[in-house]
Amino acid sequence: MWQCPKCGRSFKNTNQHHFCDALADTIDSYIEQSEYREVLAKIREIIRAAAPNATEKMAWKMPTYWQGENLIHFAAYKNYVGLTFGVAAIEEFADRIADTGYEVKKNTIQIPWDKPMPLDLITDMTQYCVLQAELGGK
Repeated sequence: MWQCPKCGRSFKNTNQHHFCDALADTIDSYIEQSEYREVLAKIREIIRAAAPNATEKMAWKMPTYWQGENLIHFAAYKNYVGLTFGVAAIEEFADRIADTGYEVKKNTIQIPWDKPMPLDLITDMTQYCVLQAELGGK
């Protein structure tokens, strides 16, 4: 077993990629502790611009944007960044998501770190989620 020197959590794998719970209590700290902070900061900027009235919060240990309901979450994993949207957004943008070649699992688009970030798609999906929230649908 390997134990993280920062948070003390134990893992099966040596140097297991994770986020230390004690440090990730805000979106700022979540991004700051990531080795992919530039990408995560860009995603945050895109979401903020597309959902200017959304509230930022940490939920399920992920940066979350809420506007009457959860609009979008994002999370850094070892091999990809995950962007989680509602079912309606995933269905509405299924063709564009498929065109990117990125996997979707449980309403989460998995974008490998070494691939280009689909910023226009993130913008459009976030705006769609805002509109759905304003209309009272999910």
